[in-house]
Amino acid sequence: MTAIERSRTVAVVGAGTMGQGIAQVALLAGHRVLIYDINADLAAGGVGIVQDRVDRMAAKGRLDRAEAEDAIGRIDAAVDLAELAGSALVIEAVVEDAAVKRALFGALEEVVSPDALLATNTSSLSVTELAAGLAHPGRFLGLHFFNPAPLLPLVEVVSGFATDPAAAERAYATVLGWGKTPVRCADTPGFIVNRIARPFYAEAFAVYEEQGADPATIDAVLRECGGFKMGPFQLTDLIGQDVNEAVTRSVWESFFRSPKFTPSLAQRRLVQSGRLGRKTGHGWFPYGPDAEVPAPHTAGSEDAPEKVTVVGDLGPAAGLVELLEEAGIAVTAAEHGGPYIQLPGEGQLVLADGKTSIEFADVVYFDLALDYRSATRIALSAGEDTSERTLAEAIGLFQKLGKQVSVIGDVPGMIVARTVAMLIDLTADAVARGAATAEDIDTAMRLGVNYPLGPAEWHDRLGRDWAYDLLHHLDERCPGGRYAPSLALFKLGYAEGEEGEGHDAGDGSGEDAAEETA
Repeated sequence: MTAIERSRTVAVVGAGTMGQGIAQVALLAGHRVLIYDINADLAAGGVGIVQDRVDRMAAKGRLDRAEAEDAIGRIDAAVDLAELAGSALVIEAVVEDAAVKRALFGALEEVVSPDALLATNTSSLSVTELAAGLAHPGRFLGLHFFNPAPLLPLVEVVSGFATDPAAAERAYATVLGWGKTPVRCADTPGFIVNRIARPFYAEAFAVYEEQGADPATIDAVLRECGGFKMGPFQLTDLIGQDVNEAVTRSVWESFFRSPKFTPSLAQRRLVQSGRLGRKTGHGWFPYGPDAEVPAPHTAGSEDAPEKVTVVGDLGPAAGLVELLEEAGIAVTAAEHGGPYIQLPGEGQLVLADGKTSIEFADVVYFDLALDYRSATRIALSAGEDTSERTLAEAIGLFQKLGKQVSVIGDVPGMIVARTVAMLIDLTADAVARGAATAEDIDTAMRLGVNYPLGPAEWHDRLGRDWAYDLLHHLDERCPGGRYAPSLALFKLGYAEGEEGEGHDAGDGSGEDAAEETA
């Protein structure tokens, strides 16, 4: 299916920030553009704003002056819906109210030609529901742009239950021709980004609610160890606690209150108190000229052990062996048992696996890192029975590697590890249910929310059983269904296993190796 011809008109309904951004994208792609708003002054103002942006682009040398003048002459305000009759595509960007949107599309259907596409930019409402009542629902779909639309490349192309595949492909080709990166998605709650991203916020809030660590420390660990650009507390303060919680609650309700998407009580209290983030001067953190920026917990200096024994294969943390040797710490390898690092005081340093330190005699857990070489901070957790010497040796070891160390509470799965495992699980489930492909989910999460890796990429890097094992252990310690691994994740582990494994080759949980940690 070919893209909409550049000679055809694209209309945008809604002259707010998002509508202006979408109009600018279509305009610079070569289309004639009409902006309509129920408030004619807003429509005219939106046209002026887009024209000013294009003019500034030319002034800065980002756009040829002749092209800019041509574009400025191709955008107009419509004072009546009837003026949109010749549009090949109408994109709605009005208030997030299903009744308002349905009424709008019902009116548009009376105006536009039979071959015109109708699209909603909704981020939270069901595309299928919005199409209900239309005479021709097959041409209706979602085109979810991300704000600011001219700058962010991602567009979720959402097919409702009644969307004609040819219409979706035409919209996909059109958006691709506009220089965007479209991803295909079924009409699932939250689409791709707002569905898959929930654990990034939820697990951080859960660690905080479990008294595992304060917001500044959790954010620092996810940034400096996990490789995420912003921490969830900082990010939700920027988004607005009310906005972020509303999306979480919408996805939770749409999935029939699945425990996988349960909202945070701590975040609810923030919203109830009016601490909505930067826009109110206080959220998780205070803002303003006199606000003190909280610092993450950072452990004091400790002596590094002179030698350690690496027992078994450290898996995702195998790169630590080279770092230890480069730092001058003598490393002895023991093939059988583990996986863990044996410290001189007989304590064990173990990669987060969904268990807790209190279950073992003398264990310190360390968190998953995107890259242990480039990570600047590592989180450690210890239980009540962990000796002071073991904790000090663990702190000193990572400090010797040039890392800052944050000691958090004895929470299973720690911070980065449980977050990544949940992202992987939700992705596997979404793929199995036909919501989107793994490739499109990875693209959406990298471009839409700037993740360092897509969840499927994390899965490939960490190994077929890693996420399943960690969530299996978490589910045992925090029952209720939130951490129960999906059937899709279970099957994924088996599907990627070695050919020829017998029926009694094991349960896929990795339980034997994990128990040897004790």
